[in-house]
Amino acid sequence: MTATYTFDVFSSLDGYGTAGGDWTGYWGKQGPELLDHRLSLYEAEQRMIFGATTYRDFAQMLAESTEDSDVRDPWVTRMRNLPATVVSSTLEEPLDWPDATVASGDAVDVVALLKEKSDVPLRSHGSLSMNRALMAAGLVDFVQVTLFPVITGRTGADPLFAGGADFDLELIETRTLDGRTQELIYRPTLHP
Repeated sequence: MTATYTFDVFSSLDGYGTAGGDWTGYWGKQGPELLDHRLSLYEAEQRMIFGATTYRDFAQMLAESTEDSDVRDPWVTRMRNLPATVVSSTLEEPLDWPDATVASGDAVDVVALLKEKSDVPLRSHGSLSMNRALMAAGLVDFVQVTLFPVITGRTGADPLFAGGADFDLELIETRTLDGRTQELIYRPTLHP
């Protein structure tokens, strides 16, 4: 049996993964229900998969944060303590991340092998370009989008699916968090 792979990503309504300007983390829309739900998603045993850029961004954010910042929310701490594979041809071990290993090579090959051999589900938070390639290769079982109630047309950065392939999406599950944020889970199929 192959392990499932979930591409877990945050988004503005207009499809951006982050924004500049005066937006803060979660676009300032985090609430207790969202944070509790995020922690519950990471309680189960699973392996995190990151591209090198996302790993560097997370490691830098955590290193520069304080105990009181939203960067250290309990779900992020839990994510950091899960086993992780960082796909990179430039990084070397040891990484500043507990239980993280570096896998060099093409992400499609690395994740295909991990899906075959892993006893636990695989999850990636962020790593946009890597996950676009994995989706095109048919390796992503679920796309989990947490959709925040903002439009960042002027300041939006990191368009989630720009340059990616076309996909049909089967809606598997939906949930409203804190009365305003939507979580949408889809099964992607490459559109012919």
